[in-house]
Amino acid sequence: MRSIAWVTDSTSTIDPEFAKENHIYIVPLRLILGQEIYKESIDISAEDFYEKMRHESKVSSSQPPIGEFIELYESLKEKYDDVIAIHCSSELSGTLNTSMQAAEIAEVPAVGIDSRFGAFPLREMVMAGISWHKLGHSIHEIKEKIETMVQNTSFYLIPANLHRLHSSGRVSGTQLLLSNLLRIHLLLRFEEGKVVVEEKIRTFKKAKQKMVETLKFDIQKIKKVCIMHANNEEEAKEIEKELSGLHPSLKTEIMTFIPVVGVHTGEGTLAMSWIKNQPSFS
Repeated sequence: MRSIAWVTDSTSTIDPEFAKENHIYIVPLRLILGQEIYKESIDISAEDFYEKMRHESKVSSSQPPIGEFIELYESLKEKYDDVIAIHCSSELSGTLNTSMQAAEIAEVPAVGIDSRFGAFPLREMVMAGISWHKLGHSIHEIKEKIETMVQNTSFYLIPANLHRLHSSGRVSGTQLLLSNLLRIHLLLRFEEGKVVVEEKIRTFKKAKQKMVETLKFDIQKIKKVCIMHANNEEEAKEIEKELSGLHPSLKTEIMTFIPVVGVHTGEGTLAMSWIKNQPSFS
């Protein structure tokens, strides 16, 4: 069996120990708080980040520098037969493009995959890919299977702070103005890697209800749903309670969003994601 190295970024939320055991190399995105720059999940925890973010007006993020990727690919050349690079949505970050440029410079023929998402879906895609590799599938077969997962993934979120989404170019000034004037909450969803407005809703409670209602359309085709939050575990647990009676075999997971999500959507953001016909390897 050919050996495979997996290259991804910190939006994948993969446990470091699991990564070590499964040849996953995680390159951290950067968090910028005022004049300080942190490597996500390495230099600062999510809890510390949100605490500092409350007291800092200049907050942003950036992709990893290309030199870090080049160094990584150079180190992988002699260790592995193949490399698969799978990163957060190329519509929201240049990380995948930078990763592939670095692989070319290092003369590593890496197979690139645009996850079109991040967080829970990206993690599940990597874990499924590892399982397919253990079953003997080639890297190109694995890529095709993961891209099918991409098409079957749904991701909805209710941002807590539209100002941050607007400053990063992800919500228009008109949408921000209307939301402020009418106190409207936006239910957003991922579409082809981009974040688009699904619906404008008058109350936060109704926005949560709409997100749960959306899940119900796919309930027969999903095994697991992940509830994600940006330092808002109490609301996430409330959603989990609502989901508990929808289907006897439905599993739920609560995940704390990585800090880079909080940069763009604000502390308190809630989200849900699920993958239809998700492969099972147990």
